[in-house]
Formats: sequence, structure tokens, C-alpha cells
Amino acid sequence: MKFRLDSDQWSEIFSALSRNKTRTFLTAFGIFWGVFMLLLLMGGGRGLESTLANNFAGFANNSGFMMAAPTSEAYKGFKKGRMWSIETRDVQLIRSSVPELEIVSPTISNWRGTAAYGTNKSSVTVKGEFPDVDKIDNPKIRKGRGLNDVDVNKSRKVCTIGSRIVEELFTTDENALGKFIIIDGIHYQVVGISGKSEGGVSIGGNATTTVHIPYTTMQQAYNRGNKVDILCLTAREGYRMSDIQKKVEAVVKRIHTIHPDDTQAVLTVNAEAIFSMIDNLFQGVSILVWLIGLGTLFSGAIGVSNIMVVTVKERTTEIGIRRAIGATPTDILTMIMSESIVLTLVAGLSGMTFAVMVLQMVENALQDDTSGATFQISFGIAIGAATLLALLGVLAGLAPTIRAMAIKPVDAIRDE
Repeated sequence: MKFRLDSDQWSEIFSALSRNKTRTFLTAFGIFWGVFMLLLLMGGGRGLESTLANNFAGFANNSGFMMAAPTSEAYKGFKKGRMWSIETRDVQLIRSSVPELEIVSPTISNWRGTAAYGTNKSSVTVKGEFPDVDKIDNPKIRKGRGLNDVDVNKSRKVCTIGSRIVEELFTTDENALGKFIIIDGIHYQVVGISGKSEGGVSIGGNATTTVHIPYTTMQQAYNRGNKVDILCLTAREGYRMSDIQKKVEAVVKRIHTIHPDDTQAVLTVNAEAIFSMIDNLFQGVSILVWLIGLGTLFSGAIGVSNIMVVTVKERTTEIGIRRAIGATPTDILTMIMSESIVLTLVAGLSGMTFAVMVLQMVENALQDDTSGATFQISFGIAIGAATLLALLGVLAGLAPTIRAMAIKPVDAIRDE
């Protein structure tokens, strides 16, 4: 089948479609709305996914966390409900006992800290960490530097601070960097400013109101001894955190004389499982969007097919005359298919254009709030949608075309 692109051919197509403008418009609107909703939902889903991806950026998806809680089982002379703590000495024992781990790093925190500079004050969370925690929860330092091994080994009084602390204590980032601030009565020099935004994933508190100081410094400043609040873990490539955490839990229970079947003494958080659940959620949303969009499109295609059947019935005499003066079945096929495809493509591409415009407006309006989220559909999706529209146009015109080709010239001319 060939489509002649001469002016007479196109003039005839648009003349046929414009004979009943209301009917043509309502039929085209079904295709327009289907494409618009499909692309709008896909763009919205992509925007939400990119927003979460930006919030999760820098956070290791193969990580896990462990905390101590009161025991729920009596064991070897110890009563039920015993309080215990993970200790710094456990770190080396866990590393040697569970070689599948890449990082084992302790953290301690004070969630009710206060930072001051001059007369300005800010409520903060103070966290004592080793530098390798940055590989699990990247602070995205935008000014200065992060903590290093020398800071920990020499127990330096240095810190990195979040963006909200900068806003509450200083006027600009440049004014904050290198300055000394008072945190819970002790002076610390600001060596770095975190670029993590509010709402992102972080360990033990809001990244914008968190002060990071060397682990050894916090041990001494807050008299924390060897107690650990949160044990941060990452798995080596090829290993699953859910399997490794069970081994780590068994080691910790053995060290601290906890019943092996005690399910409440060790609290664990598996970031790997959380990320996997989010991925599955978005896959389900994507499938649902395609089902809704394609269902709407096919409904519109059925409408196009029905309207073309009515059109063929109304033009029975015309088709008979065309056949009588020499038009071949292929000519009739081309005529009906052309009208169906043009109607589908014009309506579909209009819906695509409108959807792209709306998505761009949403992206521009929410750009600052969503940290650069992308709502626009990809070029590949646009090409796929256009191909699908052409296919739907062919399918929509198939039944009317078969009906038109079956009309005999004599019977068509006699039709009233």
C-alpha cells in the first residue's frame, strides 16, 4: 500500500474528515486524551522516580544498620529485659568474623545538641563518625572538605555542618567556612559544608541540621566511652545484605551473651531491601500507567474504527462509482486507511505535544523543590508513541477497509 502525498490526495482526506466536524472531533478527542494521559502519567512517574533518586543519591544501596535494644529472652544467668550496648571493640571482631563485609563503621550521636556563633543559635544533631561512613551516606560536601583519618587519629575539634545550620548561624557559605562555632560548650572549626538537602536519606537525623565531628573527638567530649549507637555496614559486591546481617547479628549475640533466638535484642535496618522494594513499587506503577494509557488508546482506536465504518456506509455510492470508473481495491484500501491513519496521528500527536508542554511547565515550576527532578519523557518513548499511533491507525481502519473492498460496484451504485 502506497500513500500518494500529492495535494489532491490530502485535500480529499481532509474533506472527508470535515464533512461531520462534530463527529470527527469527538472521535479524535478519544485518541488525544489517551495519548495525553499516557504520557502525562509516564512523565509524572518519571518525575517522582527522579526526585527519589536525587534524594537517595550518595546513599549506598547495599548498606545495613544495627542498634542495640533490651533483650527479650533470659540467657545464661542474664534476665529478660537486660540493657546492653554495641561497643567499639566489636567492630574488629565483626570484620574478622564476616569477611563478606566491606565497611564496618560505628557512629555515636547527640540528638539534642546546640550550635552557636556569636548571638545566633541553632538546634542540631551531633554525630561522631569515621571517614568511611561517607561511602555509605555521602554528605555531598559543597564547600571545604569532609572528615579524614588524621582528624580521627588526632581527635581534632573540626566539623562539617548542614545547610540549615549555615543559614541560622551565618550569612553565606564563605562566611561559615573556617570559622569556629560552639557546639554544646566546645569550640569546633568548620572545615566543610554539606550539600545534602532536606528530605533525603541520612543516618540518624536530618542532614541539613547535622554536625559531623570525628568519632574519637565525640568520645572524649561527650564521655561516651566505648558505646556505639549505630553500627553501619556495607556488603562486598556479589553478597546480599539480608544474608550478611544474620551473620553479623549472630556474632554480636555471641560477644554479648544474648540468646541466639532473641528477635528483639538487635534492631536491624536493611537499606538494600528498602531500595529493592522501591524499585518494585515503581515497576508496578509503570505497568499500571501503561495499562491505563493503552486501555484509553485502544478505546479511542475503537471509536475511530466505528466512525470509519459509519463513513464507509455513508459513502457506499461514492465507492461504487469509484470502482465503476476503474478504481482498484488497492485504491479503496489506500483511501480508507489514509483517512484513519491521518485522523489517529493528528489527534495523537496533538495529545503528545500538549502532554510535553504540561510536563515542561510542571518541571519548571517544581525544579527548585524537587532538586532538579526530570518530568519530561525520553525521545525513545516519543518515537514509540508515534509508532504505536500509526499502528492503531492501521488497525482502526482495517475493519472499515475490508467492508469497503467487499462492496460491488453495481450494488453500491444502486444503494440509496
